Amino acid sequence: MALHPNLENKLRLPVVGAPLFIISNPELVIAQCKAGIVGSFPSLNARPIEELDRWLDRITTELATYDAANPDKPSAPFAVNQIVHGSNDRLKQDVDMCVKYKVPIVITSLGAKVWVNEAIHSYGGIVLHDIISNRFAKKAIEKGADGVIAVAAGAGGHAGAISPFALVQEIREWFDGTILLSGSIANGDAILGAQAMGADLGYIGSAFIATEEANADPAYKQAIVDYYSSDIVYSNLFTGVHGNYLRPSIEAAGMDPDNLPESDPSAMNFGSGGNTDKKAWKDIWGCGQGIGAVKELQSAGDMIARMQAEYNTARDRLIKLSA
Repeated sequence: MALHPNLENKLRLPVVGAPLFIISNPELVIAQCKAGIVGSFPSLNARPIEELDRWLDRITTELATYDAANPDKPSAPFAVNQIVHGSNDRLKQDVDMCVKYKVPIVITSLGAKVWVNEAIHSYGGIVLHDIISNRFAKKAIEKGADGVIAVAAGAGGHAGAISPFALVQEIREWFDGTILLSGSIANGDAILGAQAMGADLGYIGSAFIATEEANADPAYKQAIVDYYSSDIVYSNLFTGVHGNYLRPSIEAAGMDPDNLPESDPSAMNFGSGGNTDKKAWKDIWGCGQGIGAVKELQSAGDMIARMQAEYNTARDRLIKLSA
């Protein structure tokens, strides 16, 4: 394993908070970074483009102020997610904004483009690319990404269908750079498990929906606490890309979760926000299979502290087993 130098000794817990469409906002990102993990948000959450300028100014300013007051416990770097898909007509403007603020990490999804990577590298930033297969991982690295996010079966939102054990193993056969693992990670034990199988960092999204800072409907937050992996449906209807969604939200939208039609992947549209009248993630709630580990609504800081304690306990347990 080889964590990128830009991330070495920058995290108190080996985790990146995944960008959550609609839900991730400056409050959540700042809280995650102050607690010692990478906080992130999709650039498209900041609408219109002028709002992205305001968000980046606030995040960089508040984190710099925090670091000056806490030199012994500085914040982790933050990340911005870019949807690299033809329907995203804001991509060039949003990348330019990342360059303006020298965003430390950019997460790219649904396409890998050389020019995006070069733009972020121009000021020393790094690019991590979402992938759901070994083939896509190779393409991302060939086009200049610094690391890959292995989105395995069980992940929230746009999830893959490959076991995390298989996906990480296949990538590690040829890639010794930074790998993040996404898929059912919601506690410290799972973070350590991700590292044990060969990943450098855990990539956690769904658990942070159930935080005070998240920009989510209160009912959505409570659903993350109340439901389990058996309450999740895998479908490509809502955006054209397969993803995991909470069954109760599909039922509430008047649809049968067990008889959802297939969508045409070529109809993906990230400009308008989806392929049905009921929009993901506003009406149809995305969610990963790890939500059974989420037992209460908390602040992001408290949730990360809980994961840190679990991680330390799990690591101590394994050390004793190997003694």
